Parts: sequence; C-alpha cells; structure tokens
Amino acid sequence: MQVDTDAPGAEVAGPPAVDMAAVRQAMEYCAEQGWTDGLPVVPVTDSFLQEFLQHTDRAPDDVVFRMPHLNRTCSVRAAAINAAMAGCLPEYFPVVLAAWDALTQEGYAGKGIWQSTTGTAPLLLVNGPVRERLGINSRGNVFGSGFRANATIGRAIRLTAINAFGLHPQQLDQATQGTPAKYSACIAENEEESPWPPLHADAGLDAGDSAVTAMLIRSAIHVEARHTTDPEQLGRDIAGTLARTGALVHETISGCLVLGPEHAWLFDRAGWSKADVRQFVHEHATNTRARLVEVGKDAVSRHTRWRLPDGHPDAVPDTCASAGQDVVPVLNSPEALLVAVAGARNAGVSAVLETFGPRGGPPAVARIPDDPTQHPEETPR
Repeated sequence: MQVDTDAPGAEVAGPPAVDMAAVRQAMEYCAEQGWTDGLPVVPVTDSFLQEFLQHTDRAPDDVVFRMPHLNRTCSVRAAAINAAMAGCLPEYFPVVLAAWDALTQEGYAGKGIWQSTTGTAPLLLVNGPVRERLGINSRGNVFGSGFRANATIGRAIRLTAINAFGLHPQQLDQATQGTPAKYSACIAENEEESPWPPLHADAGLDAGDSAVTAMLIRSAIHVEARHTTDPEQLGRDIAGTLARTGALVHETISGCLVLGPEHAWLFDRAGWSKADVRQFVHEHATNTRARLVEVGKDAVSRHTRWRLPDGHPDAVPDTCASAGQDVVPVLNSPEALLVAVAGARNAGVSAVLETFGPRGGPPAVARIPDDPTQHPEETPR
C-alpha cells in the first residue's frame, strides 16, 4: 500500500521492529541441531504452535504416524511443529494431518522404505475445494517451485521424517542417490480441466470432498508427445516409458500417470475413459524375455521377488517364465496404474511416476476434515 507522505499527519505503515540478529541466531540454532533438510527453517514459538493446533480437533498427544521398527511415533504436536518449521501457514495443517493419514493407509512408509537405498519419497496429490481455498497449485509448473502451499505441505512431511523419526541422510536414510522429491512433493489435481471424475472420486469419496492421496515415488519421467492426436500412439508412448528396464526392480511395478490436460482430452475425444487408458497401458507396458536377459533381469529373488540374472544363486523363474510366456508385463493389473490430470493446458506433456510396490488395490486416500476454525461456534477450545 502506498501512502501520500506529503499529506498532513501521514504515516508510512510498515512491519514492527524485529531483532533480525535474534531470528538468524534461532535459525542457525535449528541448523546446528540437525532439525533441517538443508534449507533454513522457521523458528517456532509456543504461540505460533497454538495457531496450528487450533485447526484440528485432534489432541496434541494423539499419534498420527508410527514406525514400529524404529520404536518411534509422531504426535499431532510434533507434526504441527514441523509444519510450522517448514513454512506452512496454520490453515494448511488439516492437509498435513490428512497426508499422514493417507501415508498410514499406504503402508510402505511405516515399514522402513523411507530408509531404503532405492531413495523413495512421498508424493501427496490433493483434490477438492481445499485446492482453491489454500492456493495449492494444480496447473503450470505443478512439479516445480513457486507455490507456498505445495512447497511447504510436502516439506512438512520430510522435516517430520527427519525430526520425529531420525531419517537423516547418510544415517538412517540410506538412499544411494535420492530424489529432489525428498525436499517436497505435493501437487493438486487439475479437476477443472479434466474430462473425467477426480482421483478421490475414483476411490469412493464424494467429488465435493477435499482429500489427499499418498504414494511413494522413485522417479518422475516426462512424456513428450506433442506430435500426435492418435490415442494408441500416445498410449504406446506412455507404456514404453513405464516399461523401461531400468525401472524393473520387482517382478512387477506400479505407477501413477499424471496426464497433462491436452493428453487427457485427446483420450476423451477418442472415447477412452480412465479405465480404458489403464487397460491399454497394462497390455502394452511389456518386455520380451530376450530384452530382460540382455539387462540381467530375467529372473527374480525367491525371497524378495526383486529381479535378478537367471544365474544368481537366489534366482527363481518369474511368474511369466513359469507359465512359459515370452512377453513379460510390467504391471500386475490395470489397477496398478493410477491416473490423474495435472499441469497447464499449453503443451502435450505428461509424466509417469514410478511408485513403490506392486499395487493393484485402492489408492491411499484420506479425506481432509472440516477445519474447526471455520465453525468456531461448534468447536469451542
């Protein structure tokens, strides 16, 4: 706001005086304690913490996530502290808590996979009215920077993993190379420019609900297909991206296809539903037995079902080899591929996310409850 300083009695409004040396000292103290992801964090006072706790009906000591193999848990209070440190606004906190609920449903995160050499990271996909209310980006640069809600909600999960569960890199987190998603990975679905029902509605929630879907991802690979209007050509491009042999860790893998709006509408104009896309990709995301022999992934471990050379002492034939099949599918079913729509409607670009585990059941979706601060007369504190 500009003020006419020549007017009689005019004053220029500005922020209150702040002891920046003290702020810097607090930030450096957090870094020295190992409470950061390498970036500066926001120092948290008790009054600031209380602002977060006002946005949930859960008690501060309630447990939101458990890692039994580490004998550690995370409380609502700890989740709030780390959300504040991550730079969240207090009104983001219901989304953060729903993310923890979805990660609990997802299952892998609590079993040590966040510590794995494979370098997985949680991806949060947000649906419903909360996207617009909080400004969670679903359009241009959806996997990139520039939006506080996306950046800080995803970062809140990572900081909690570090501070509540001790998953420091090169210590309990043994990722060989990791992924940029370990800083933050939170996007929203572009429901307004999708031809299909949103992802959370596919999982049985009402389309008017707000929800978070959680998954563990290993990488995000973009599919550049600006050249075609043929759904089968596009489908084969996607299937080929998913079927790259470098991704074949387990006997089968799972994925999430994040279609740009142009690609979603290309499929829709051809009469394809999301189920049709999943079915086509499932049928065409395959490798030949000869191709797997070339890369030493023609058998699997008898214990883990991870892919191995046939001559490995722990190797047994995979399911397809046992059945005498020469063509090996990457997905165990069409349902092992989730389909969402996100990104700007300005180019034919989509992304294949390699998710962890041979899924096929319903996605891990948690409804975001109503914020009690929106109805203070109903939830006195």
